[in-house]
Formats: sequence, C-alpha cells, structure tokens
Amino acid sequence: MTRTDDDRRLPVLLIVAQAVLWPGAALLRGTVPNGSDLLVAALVAGVVTAALALRGSRPVAALVVVAAACALGAGPLPVGATALLGTAGVALALHTVAVERDTFTAVLCVVALAAWQFLQQISLHGLGDHAGLDHVLTALLYATACGAGLLVRRSRRARWVAEQRLKRAESERHRLPTVERRRMERELHDVSAHHLTAVVVTAGAALGLREQRPELAGEALEFAVETGQEVTRALGAVRAPAPSREDLPSPEERLLDLVAGFRRLDQRIDCEIDPLPDGAVADAAYGIVREGLTNVARYAPGAHTRVRVRYGDTRTDVVVTSAAPPAGATAHAAGLGGGRGQGFLRSRAREAGGTLSSGPTQEGGWEIRAALPGRTAAPVEAALPRGYRAAQLVAAAGLVLQPLLPALVIRPDSATTTQQASAGTLFALLAAAQALTLLWLPRAPRTAHTLLLTLPLLWPLAMTTTHYTGPPLLPPALSLVTTCAAVTIRTTRHITENGTRESVAFPLTAVLVHSVAGVVAVLGRGTAVSGWVVGVGVSGGVAVVVAGAVWGGVVRGRRERRVRGVRDERVAVWTEEAVRDAWAERRRIAAGLETTVLSRTADMVEEARAGRLDAVADRAREALAAMRALLDTVRDGERGAGPGRSPQPTLQALDLLAHQSRATGRDVRIRLTDRVPERLPAAVDLAAYHAAETILAAGDDQPAMLEFDADGGTLTLTATGVPRAARTAVRERLTARVAPLGGTLTTGGPDTVHLRLPLAAAPVPQQGDATEDEEGSDG
Repeated sequence: MTRTDDDRRLPVLLIVAQAVLWPGAALLRGTVPNGSDLLVAALVAGVVTAALALRGSRPVAALVVVAAACALGAGPLPVGATALLGTAGVALALHTVAVERDTFTAVLCVVALAAWQFLQQISLHGLGDHAGLDHVLTALLYATACGAGLLVRRSRRARWVAEQRLKRAESERHRLPTVERRRMERELHDVSAHHLTAVVVTAGAALGLREQRPELAGEALEFAVETGQEVTRALGAVRAPAPSREDLPSPEERLLDLVAGFRRLDQRIDCEIDPLPDGAVADAAYGIVREGLTNVARYAPGAHTRVRVRYGDTRTDVVVTSAAPPAGATAHAAGLGGGRGQGFLRSRAREAGGTLSSGPTQEGGWEIRAALPGRTAAPVEAALPRGYRAAQLVAAAGLVLQPLLPALVIRPDSATTTQQASAGTLFALLAAAQALTLLWLPRAPRTAHTLLLTLPLLWPLAMTTTHYTGPPLLPPALSLVTTCAAVTIRTTRHITENGTRESVAFPLTAVLVHSVAGVVAVLGRGTAVSGWVVGVGVSGGVAVVVAGAVWGGVVRGRRERRVRGVRDERVAVWTEEAVRDAWAERRRIAAGLETTVLSRTADMVEEARAGRLDAVADRAREALAAMRALLDTVRDGERGAGPGRSPQPTLQALDLLAHQSRATGRDVRIRLTDRVPERLPAAVDLAAYHAAETILAAGDDQPAMLEFDADGGTLTLTATGVPRAARTAVRERLTARVAPLGGTLTTGGPDTVHLRLPLAAAPVPQQGDATEDEEGSDG
C-alpha cells in the first residue's frame, strides 16, 4: 500500500477525539483523573496511534495490537477512557485489513474479533440483555467497517482494470499499424523465402543431375507449378488473414506437414512435436521451425536435422538443430538470404512473450533454441504457501479461546445465569445471518433477496422469546441496515447496466416487511399510542430510510455509468483509428505485392508449364529479388509514411478488429463460414464491417462471438455475448447502418443479436465513404 497522509492524520484525529471524550469531559465536570490513570491512558493511546499509523503495511498485526491494547487498558481505567479507541480505532484497523488483504482474511478477522469480545464478556461477567445488545452493536460496527473496506477494494480493482484497459487500448492504437506492417513484412519473407527457395533448390539439383537422373527435371517442373500456386494462395492469405482459426489444421498438423514438405526435398529430419493450442505460441513455433528448416535447406542441404517442440506447464521449448553439411554438398541457394531471418525469429519469440538464441554447435552445425510461454503463461496471483489458511484458522481459534482460560481457574462472582436464551445471542445470530446473506448477494441475488426480506420478521419473535426490555425499535432498525445496503447495491447495478431505475417491487416489499416488523415489535411491548398511529409512524420512517438507500444507489449508479460511458467511448475511438491505420498499411503493402512477387511467381509458373527448367530457376530468383525489394520498400515506408486519407475497412479487416479488441482485455472471436463470398458488394461489405465494429464498441467484459454466414442471397451476422448491443441506442445505430440496404435487425435473447443484409443490395455509400471505400472491398 502506498503511504498517504491519511495513514497518519486519522490516528491523530482519533486520539484527539478520545482525549476530548476522556479526560476532557471529566475535567469539565470538575473531576480530575489521578496520575496513574492518565499514564495508562497515554500508554494505550500511544500504542494504538503507532499501530494505526503503520496499518497500511501490516494491517492484521495493527488490528491485533489495537484490540489487545484497548482490552488491557479497559481494566484499570474508568469507563469511557478507551471507548473511542476500542471501537472506532478497531473499526479503522478492520477497514484497512479488508482493503489490503483478501476477503477470507477480512471476514476471519471480523468473526474472530467479535467472538473474542463475546467470550471475554461471558467468562468474566456473564451475559445480560444490555451487554448482549452492546456486543451486537459492536459486531455490526465491525461488519460495516469490513464491508466498506471490501467495497473499497473492489472499487480499486475495478478502477485499476479499467485504467489498464485504457492504457492497453491507447498503446495498441499506436502499435497496431506497426504490428500489421511487421506481420506482413515477416509473412512475406517467410512465405516467399520458404517456397521460392525450395523451387531454386529443386531446380538447381535437377539441372546438376540432368545426365545421371533425367527424371528429376519433370519432378522439378511439377514442383515449381504446385509451389507457385501455393505462393499465390499463401500471399493472398497474407493480404487477408482469417479472423478465426476454427477451420484451419491444428498447430501440430501444420508442423508435421511442414516437416514432410522438407523431407520431400531430400532433407533428413527427425521430429518430436507435442500438441499445441492455437494462438501466438503456436504461430511463433511454426515460424521458428520453418525459418530453421529453410536455412538448413539453403546453407546445409542434406544435413541431418532434429526438430523438437515441447509444450510444458511453464514453458514451450522449440529447438531446431542441424548437423554439419555432408561432404560435397552444394548449396544452390546460399546467396539468396536477405539477412533478416534471425531478426524476424527474435521478433516472433519476443511478441509471443519468449526469448530466442541461435548459434553454431560443437559438431559444426547450427542450432536455434526458443523458450516460449507454456500453459501458465498468463500472469497469476502468487499462490499461498501450503497450510497458510490452516495456520490462519489455528491462530484465530487460539485468540478467540484465550478469554476462556481464566474461567478454568477463576469463579466469576457476578455471573448471571438464566435458563432463557440471551437477547444478545439471538440478535447476534440474526445479524450474522443477514450479513452473510449480503455477502452472498452477487452470487445468488434471488435467494439473497428472499432471505433479506424474510429475516427481519424474526427479530420481533426473538425479542418476545428472550423477554427483551430495551428500546423496541432498536432491533428492527438494526435489521434495516443490511436491507438498505442490498437496495443500494441493486439500484446501483441496475442504473449502471441499463441506465434506468429498476422496478420498485423490491424497495416497496422491503418497506412493507420492515414496517410490519417494527409495528409488531412496538405493539408487542405494549403502548398507549393507537395502532394506526404506530403503523403510520413506523412505515413513514422506514419509507424515508429505504428511499434514501434508493437515492444513494441512483447517484452512485449514474456516476459509474457516466465514467464507464466515457471509457467505452475512448476505447471505441482508439479501436476505430487503430484498425483504419492498420488497414491502410495493409492496403499499401498489398498494392506493391500485386506488381512484384505475385507477377514474378506467375511468370515462374508459366515457364514451368512450358517445360523450361533453366528459366524456372531464373524466374524464382527474380521473385526472391522482388520480395527483397518489396521488403526494403516496406521498411522505407515505415520511416517515411505521412498522413493521408485512410480507406474504409471491410470484412477483410476483421482480424485487425479482433486483435484490437483482444488487446483491450476482451476475448473476441470472429468467424466467417465457407459460404461467405470472397467478394461482396461494396456497400454490403462496408455495412457488415461497421455493424461488427458497432456491436463490439458497445463495450462489455464477457467473451463475445461474431459469426458471418451467407445463405439464400443473404449475409447473416450473429453476435453472442453482447448484452449491451441489444440496448435501444445501439439498436438504433445498427438499424441506421443496415436499413438503407434493406437489412433487418433482431434479438435472439438478452445477449444475442441477429443482423441480415441482402447480398443483392444496391451499393448505397454511407456518408463520408468515397472511392477508396469501394476500393477497400476489393482486397
């Protein structure tokens, strides 16, 4: 905890208030305390103040010291000498425990402290009605302080999560275009270098062995045609990556296919590959293995190579080890490297959260070794030591049972014995039941609300059973505290989520139940006032208190909703800007790709089909040279890119939208079925993308799934896990987007939205869309 002025200011104010209460009040009455009492009080106050000043770093220890000092000082001192320190001081320490420690520790401290004071009273003085009620009030004070601390801790955590989400969104807004540029640069290098290098190696080997093995020429030509077509498909995937990986082969299958492809080039490869989950680690492992095997084929053809991919709990090891090249082997592609491979490998490992090293082996070969995250890559809270909870329970039990030790050897003189249940005992049980119900409210709201409306009716019964003689309205008023807290929490949540007040059923029922409990408690004691006057008075008072709780929930809910709205709007704007800039970068690189690598690859395929093996090798080398030139252009564009109008994103930018949404901490999956056409009408393409963007911009923390499908001339978008997208304001924006194209919008549940767009819709550009928009849908 960061030290603040409140750590010192509050203890000082507390000791000043205690000094005013005693001995200040006694001096005003003309009673001068003796010196020994003043000395003991000063010692207790000093210890309590010091402990409270250090409560931020050691909250549990501070609580124990404060409680023990007040208990020891209460014996020799007059009544009231430590009253404020023993109540407000202990409550302040409890509040700090709840803020700084986990919920289990906070609740354990409240229960242990209340039980300790309860047993101390029983062992020394017995338990009467007045003393029992005092303990109930003290326990409620402790529970209130603990509950307030838990709310503060929850609010701090929520604010921290929101701030981290904003920071991630802002950081990714500036990083996404660069990441997209580097992704395409890396993929261009990987795809082109791998496939085209294989063509050069195969053609070179066939030409060198033309006399000895003439059949290799035909195989090399066939391989060149197949590889050229694969290059075209792979580069098309680079320009428009799939937003979902559900229809792709598993990472293990992709790696095994990769190894099998190199084995067809007469590379000797042994592999040990564990199953990997889809994601950044699998992508990084695939890229590292592919680059390693490509380098072996380029610089050490025929060398024995071992590939090992081990997926563990804490790390994933990716190792590619090659032996020294065999004697007499000719490296036909030794001069084709651009010198960027090692940098790309380290970039892949770093982006996946790992490290990479490479270098020669003692046997004359080469090894690439990467350490990537494993199953527990996500940061988790530090695990508690074994037996930590058990130690907490044992320590709490020892402190609680300590007051019973004197009862074993000392016979209390003034113990009060009775055959009837104590009012304080029953009141404590009812108060504890209501407090536990309130803690259970977030997990089972309906059950908790039912119990909170039922338990107040038991307080008049407890008063009658125990022959309670105190103020008749005090017990029902105590039961009203937890109900009002539930009303405030319920109203706050409803206002925050929906923007409108909830149904008045629960507050009205609460007023009715507590009014009945209060009237029964007063009339059961007996009073000279008429029943209807008691009913009106009690009902009016309860209604005012419950209305205050509702008003507090409304104020808090509106404030939280306003803060959340500002945060969601900023995230939406940053997401839109990031995707637009990254999409513009992708379009710029794709335009250069059309006139360089793809054209040279098409020439290579034509030469292969014509049976000209020498020209195939030349065209493959030219394609590799064009790839290197394009990579240089991409890097130059990174340094000299200037401002300009960005084209409107289309469905081909969905992977960027999903990436940016995940960067803000939300699990988003987007899937396009095989029935969605590769080319859509420009207006439909733009409207569908902006609809997906609007749905995700509605803001929420739960996982979302967007699925695009086409059937019968209609493009369908089904979004699940998006409860806020069904709100009126979001529905109006979506309707305005799809209505001009003849589209419809329906909801299939509290968190599901269905959107339909006819594929034959006339292209009706949205305001601000221009020629670039239609151009953007062509990629």
